[in-house]
Amino acid sequence: MPDWLNKLLPILVLLAVVVVVIRRLPRVELGHSEAFRARRVANWLPVGLAYAFLYMGRYNLTAYKNAVGMSNDDYGSIDGFGAIVYGLSFILNGPLTDRFGGRFTMLVAVIGAGLANGAMGLFAQDGWTPEKAGTFSLLYALNMYFQSFGAVSIVKVNAAWFHLRERGTFGGIFGILISLGLYFSYDWTRWIAEFWGVEAPKGAPRLDPSVAADHWVFWVPALVLLVAAVVVYMLVQDTPGKAGHDDFDTGDAGSGDTGERKPLLVLVKLMLTNRIILTITAIEFCSGYLRNAVMKWYQVYAKAIGQGGDFVAMNWGMLLCCAGILGGVFAGTISDAVFQSRRGPVAAILYGGMVLGGAGLMFLMGSPALGWMVIFMSLCIIGVHGMLSGTASMDFGGKANVGIVVGIIDGFVYLGSALQSIVLKKVLPETGTPAAAEAANWVTWAYAMLPMAAVGLLLSLLVWNARATKSAAAH
Repeated sequence: MPDWLNKLLPILVLLAVVVVVIRRLPRVELGHSEAFRARRVANWLPVGLAYAFLYMGRYNLTAYKNAVGMSNDDYGSIDGFGAIVYGLSFILNGPLTDRFGGRFTMLVAVIGAGLANGAMGLFAQDGWTPEKAGTFSLLYALNMYFQSFGAVSIVKVNAAWFHLRERGTFGGIFGILISLGLYFSYDWTRWIAEFWGVEAPKGAPRLDPSVAADHWVFWVPALVLLVAAVVVYMLVQDTPGKAGHDDFDTGDAGSGDTGERKPLLVLVKLMLTNRIILTITAIEFCSGYLRNAVMKWYQVYAKAIGQGGDFVAMNWGMLLCCAGILGGVFAGTISDAVFQSRRGPVAAILYGGMVLGGAGLMFLMGSPALGWMVIFMSLCIIGVHGMLSGTASMDFGGKANVGIVVGIIDGFVYLGSALQSIVLKKVLPETGTPAAAEAANWVTWAYAMLPMAAVGLLLSLLVWNARATKSAAAH
């Protein structure tokens, strides 16, 4: 089979799986017309794909690291600085999204992140040296600032289009979109790096820009994001009313209000005194730590111990995508069908899986089975993230003020990610050293994840019975 077909086939299979899964998702009958449902798909699909391509322009840093031989310390510093900027940006970007609408801020996200990726590509043209880490950190942080509008924007748009009772299903869709983004991020960007790097003469260093063009891992996402901006501008609307359909009561914590935004300080006070939202935020801090501890470091581990050519490592993005689809659909379906649209039980079940997975890693170092264990852990954590950041934030924020709620929640996801960058770059063996080639020396990876998984499980149990009601927004 030709090499190009080998690369195209997984894309076609994944697209077919997504279509089949979405068509098989349970439908909650709320009296929507077929015309409304069709227009809603034409609304969430473009904004969702734009969000997925934002992932491609975010996690491409991993492909670049592996291509140019960046050290763990530089990689962790660049990634951690970007995650901190992302996490703190909600202070500004949540209120901006509530004020200007998700459509506008999604355009800001894809255009800004596209230009930032273009700038990183320009900076990377003449090769990588450790002296560039400072400037690269600033460019990546700029990218992450614009990226931080993405999750807030997609949830803001969809809060007006999905009723509370439908949002578990949408949480599954949200997980699918995240998963496609991971596939674009890890597999596509690796192929891009390989495509422009394979012509390097044997033994030539990848630092030499004359034999490799790894900067295309930034330029291709930049071009894709700018195309996505055009599609979002043409098709996406903030509310059904703006798309020619009737607006409706979404049944969430803002149900019955006039849709007016509360003053920012009032909203902040409500959020900081709302036990449920604070608990969900803490859970998602754990999710951010664990998600990126798995996704960003597995390929580094596999390459270091000589398993970079194994099936899981070579198809990491595709397998993450499949895991995310299964996790998102499982979480969304049982939330609405089994737990009456409660999100806490689903988070607890999936965090239980994370605890088991983290414990299992300690006994699997060096085994090919470890790759499948971290895929299972990814299934669990993507399911939690879609359910809480993508769904519970709409439930407990209400459509008028969801921007600041999801901003707070998603902000803490990336503060958790920043913590894992700081911790793991210190506790993991430096790649390229004899110590890194010994699988047993990577057991600190499991030790660094298991306590956070246990904390996330305990916090999830605290919101087992939480429901989104009008009173839930005020207390």
